[in-house]
Amino acid sequence: MNIRVLIIEDEIPAADKLERHLRKYSGGISVAAKIPSVSEAVQWLRANQSQVDLIFMDIQLLDGKSFEIFPQVNVEKPVIFITAFNDYALEAFKVKGIDYLLKPVSFADLSASLDKLKDLSIKLSWDKKLETIRETVGALPQKSYKTRFMVKLGDHIRSITADQIALLFADGRDVYLFTSDNKKFIIDYTLENLEDLLDPKHFFRANRSYIVSIQFIQDVVVYSNSRLKILPSIKWEQEVIVSREKVNEFKNWFDGSH
Repeated sequence: MNIRVLIIEDEIPAADKLERHLRKYSGGISVAAKIPSVSEAVQWLRANQSQVDLIFMDIQLLDGKSFEIFPQVNVEKPVIFITAFNDYALEAFKVKGIDYLLKPVSFADLSASLDKLKDLSIKLSWDKKLETIRETVGALPQKSYKTRFMVKLGDHIRSITADQIALLFADGRDVYLFTSDNKKFIIDYTLENLEDLLDPKHFFRANRSYIVSIQFIQDVVVYSNSRLKILPSIKWEQEVIVSREKVNEFKNWFDGSH
């Protein structure tokens, strides 16, 4: 089994351990590169993807999730995802993922995954393999997203539906929900929690402090240093800036391509 591997992993000990497991599995496996971030992975794949046969991707990287790579570069090689969380399996299989390993990755789990790849390579061409994976994913239950949030207003409790949300804002440890009619509520979630709970077709994490709703973006203007400024339809005095590393992802999302 002579294959060249790309490892996209931000934890150096984990990347080194994975490389040792790969070499133990087969002397014919070599590691072409080890990359710690989304931005570096995009640059490397654009220039060097033809040099590798298989990609291992950690999901949580230094500058975001590895899923952010796919809108920016056409990944043509099979991918084995590695993560400490088990919440991303469906999304992983949608982007050429052939397997999904949980950390810490044991040699036995890695061997089973590589055996699966070897069997698939013998039985199917990649196009047929991808078709089979998509059929499998299509049979899985679709992820459901949170459609309403309970909030407190004095002694009263209200339910705010997702389509009433204009934006969500983090100020220190507190997170605030702002509705389309400019009402403000504190909610017991982090932005990281909300990013996974809200439907990504309708909500976007613009930066560390903001998640915005597509239906309440009034305008988007080009800002300094290749960034973008979002003008929400509600009365809002602070600037909502799309961070530079998220501009391409935002454009795809805003265009409905994400």
